[in-house]
Amino acid sequence: MTLEEFLAQTQADVRAEVSEKMVAGQYLRPDAAFTGIVTEHMSEIGMTFDPRTLHVERKVGNATLRLSGFAVSDDADEIDLFVTIYDGLDTVEAIPDSEIKAAADQCLRFLAKSVEGKLASAIDPADEALEFILTIQDCYPSLDQIRVYILTDRVAKSKSFKPRDVAGKSVRLEVMDIERLYRHWAEGKPRDELIVNFEDVCGAPLPCVYVPGETEDYDYALAAIPGAALRLIYERYGARLLEANVRSFLSQTGKVNRGIRDTLRDAPERFMAYNNGIVLVADSAALSRTDDGSVGIASLSGMQIVNGGQTTASIYFTERKERHIDLSRVRVPAKIIVMRVHDPVAEEALISDISRYANSQNAVKVSDLFANRPFHIELEKLALSTYLPDGVGRWFYERASGSYNVMLSREGNTPARLKALKEAIPPSRKVIKTDLAKYVNAWGLKPHLVSLGSQKNFEKFMAELAESSPDPVDAAGYKRLIAQAILYKGVHKAVRSGNYPSFQANIVTYTVSVLAKLTAARLSLDAIWARQGLSSQLLEYVALLAGEVDRALRKSSGQRMVSEWAKKEECWSDVSGRKYTSPPANIPELT
Repeated sequence: MTLEEFLAQTQADVRAEVSEKMVAGQYLRPDAAFTGIVTEHMSEIGMTFDPRTLHVERKVGNATLRLSGFAVSDDADEIDLFVTIYDGLDTVEAIPDSEIKAAADQCLRFLAKSVEGKLASAIDPADEALEFILTIQDCYPSLDQIRVYILTDRVAKSKSFKPRDVAGKSVRLEVMDIERLYRHWAEGKPRDELIVNFEDVCGAPLPCVYVPGETEDYDYALAAIPGAALRLIYERYGARLLEANVRSFLSQTGKVNRGIRDTLRDAPERFMAYNNGIVLVADSAALSRTDDGSVGIASLSGMQIVNGGQTTASIYFTERKERHIDLSRVRVPAKIIVMRVHDPVAEEALISDISRYANSQNAVKVSDLFANRPFHIELEKLALSTYLPDGVGRWFYERASGSYNVMLSREGNTPARLKALKEAIPPSRKVIKTDLAKYVNAWGLKPHLVSLGSQKNFEKFMAELAESSPDPVDAAGYKRLIAQAILYKGVHKAVRSGNYPSFQANIVTYTVSVLAKLTAARLSLDAIWARQGLSSQLLEYVALLAGEVDRALRKSSGQRMVSEWAKKEECWSDVSGRKYTSPPANIPELT
């Protein structure tokens, strides 16, 4: 797919979302649809957190303020702001830097006025932006990273700009234009040319073992880059250095990044032993001699990090936050691929493969460590042997990550067999371990745990399971667990089709819990299993209840951010104690 074709596909996706909302009797701004598509992609590849669209365009005095969306880290120590320049063009066109800078300035004014408290006092208390403005005001002193992304469906000459200072904090400015989005989608190498002079950043050529390629594709080098030098390179080039990486640095609170931070702080001399290192690609290398006469790399042109972005950024942010860390004792293993391909198409393909395979290691999640527990093994067995009421279809319990696709590959050995398998066990009837924990805890009146996120909720779920030592699950119990999945998915669909601009995940979870509390033992999970869906009467009530839960969440949160407040047990205590419309007697699932 070319850039032009990718642009056309993106515009088609935008128009489809706008039309879908229109059919549902709702209005969606095209720029908001574009913002949602781009930020969702950024979230999927690890460039940002859980994004929310939020349109703000106001005048405060003579200043114009703009915002199109935002994302906040789980620990509220990092914030990304998005401002969109959307034209709906079907042909690739350039956007001048001046227009990008103007949009960035408007977003920075939004940030500055929010921090100062002037914006909160200047807008209507019922404004949906107030909650996020107050969140910025509250958490700004403790923020470790602030980024402003300018999103556009045109092509920008510059993909990043000099950081700006807002209220004593450095704010990074980056552009996600249609070209950069296309490059991420295609996993290709960006064309930004970065020249890193190691004689400048290290004081001497970088010692290495240089291996000329056996083919004409590339040469190969192994080196140990000084931590201080890598920090300086990242400081100089920022996200441009990581452009070819499929992930971008998010936070030091993750277990891997926290481990990097602790090693830098407590045992810097062991960093090379503990860390897997980084993988670089470069268009060319200038070789020189070190003081002892061995081969060294004087400079790399077109250098990009395709694996190890977390390591690189962790070194930078840890040193910036804890100045006492001695990076002179840190060495980072580096594998360097120097391209010898001159055909642009072949070069892009090779870079794409290097980036993909260098990042192909699968992270071991907490949930994966529990895959062999008897509870999950038994559920997997029951899923294989328990058929739907029609006697044909089944649900699939994915005990081990990827086992659904393995099953399709193993058993779907002919096109006809594969089609039959997908009809009997479609992806919509696949339940993974973390989702099961979400369904069960929501039905079990623990929406605050679900709001912690899939991995943390799963840890809580497994801990409670270990403490309670439940009896083995039988076929009837398995069907009730699947009924909880059906119920949750039904509520999720009802909320998605409603007019809820933000915090839909929290609304869904809390609606399921409130429904469970209001119906007590009267809502028959067996009836939901038998129906393999929710009755129109129950769906109608769920839609009504979701609106009441949304209002309860917002009222309960006060000036706090709903998604953060929803993680507290106090939130559930408050929300569950409010008055709601009673379930009507005509719901067939009520016994």
